[in-house]
This record gives sequence, structure tokens and C-alpha cells, in this order.
Amino acid sequence: MTAVFVRNLQPQQYEPAHSAQRLVMWYSGRVWTLWLLLLAWRFAVLVTRSIALLRSWHDDAELRPTARSTLAAIRAHTATLLVAVPTVAAAGVLAIVALHFSRTDRLAHVQRAQARPAWTSL
Repeated sequence: MTAVFVRNLQPQQYEPAHSAQRLVMWYSGRVWTLWLLLLAWRFAVLVTRSIALLRSWHDDAELRPTARSTLAAIRAHTATLLVAVPTVAAAGVLAIVALHFSRTDRLAHVQRAQARPAWTSL
């Protein structure tokens, strides 16, 4: 995902956008490697964070009652959380879509300006 972001920062004839584009093209030709990488990365994070959480759970005596009180508060406000969490997620997705549209619109405007003959701007 970083490579996809970096390749859009500047024209692709310049570094690091050129290298990022090569990386994206390499993965686009080998889709299974991308899926393997993404799944393995998520699995590694799940395992390492679970181990860290279990260590903290056993070592920190204050964590256990705090976690129980947090879970009790979540149970007490389940309906509110079931509305709030998707609402915040939708706001984040909407912001990403708006940024994408604004970038796409700017690129289309630049391309139209470059395609216009010079005598039309007189």
C-alpha cells in the first residue's frame, strides 16, 4: 500500500515513484504473492500482539479489573456502539473517497489543460 501511495506522489520518471511503480507492477503480475504477503503479515501481527497481550494480562494486576470494567461499559452501551462504530467508519471511507475524487478531478483538469491547443488560451 505504501508503494501505491508513493508512486502517486510525483511523476514516475523520478525516484522513489519509479521504484514504487516497479514494485506495484511486479506484484500485479504475481497476485498470489500479494495475497500471501498480506495474509502472512496480518497473521504475524495477530500472533505477536496476542502473545504481548497475554504477557501483559499475567504481569499487570491492574489490567484485569480495568479490562473487566471496560467490558462492562461496552455491554451497557452496546446499542450506542453498534451505531457509532459504523458511523465513524463510514465517515473515514467518505473522507478517503472525497480525497480520491478531488485528486482525480485535479488530474483530469491538468490533462485537459495539457491537451488544449495553445491558441485556445488566447
